[in-house]
Amino acid sequence: MTKYISILRGINVGGKRKILMADLREMYQSLGFENIITYIQSGNVIFESKKKNTKTSANTFTKKIKEAIFEKYGFDVPVIIRSVEEIKNIVENHPFEKKEGAQIENLCLTFLSEIPIEENLAKINTYDYSPDLFQIIEDNVFLFIQGKYHQSKLTNNFFEKKLKVSATTRNWKTVNKLLELSSAEK
Repeated sequence: MTKYISILRGINVGGKRKILMADLREMYQSLGFENIITYIQSGNVIFESKKKNTKTSANTFTKKIKEAIFEKYGFDVPVIIRSVEEIKNIVENHPFEKKEGAQIENLCLTFLSEIPIEENLAKINTYDYSPDLFQIIEDNVFLFIQGKYHQSKLTNNFFEKKLKVSATTRNWKTVNKLLELSSAEK
């Protein structure tokens, strides 16, 4: 069995696009996933599958989950999946974690649906919104946000528009908690 974490974008925000976590767990179970754990209402789901960790598996799971949500709720939800090993690597390598004065509240991670093309990477790297900083490594954007995330220009919409991929962001506490929950033995 391989453990995965799916990150859903834009559910249960401001009373819109509501999905109860109990219903989400039930949906994942109906799709053949096992040992399902949800964390907070924003659509973080840890699950296991008998399929080995490959990009093809993650893409297949993403499509199945998106289709099931659309079929049941009638709205499109971006779904991004990482294996637990990928999350562990992310947590161990946040480039701003050791930045002078950095607190856990300053750190976020934007999950991208795929690795952006070089042309879009070159363009986005010309933007400077200091003191807020970003570094793109593969299909993840590591963020250092000086103030509050909702006041930063480094939003999901910014990355989606410039990189031409889907994106969703979680604060560093959530990313660490997802790793902790996914690593816990049953």
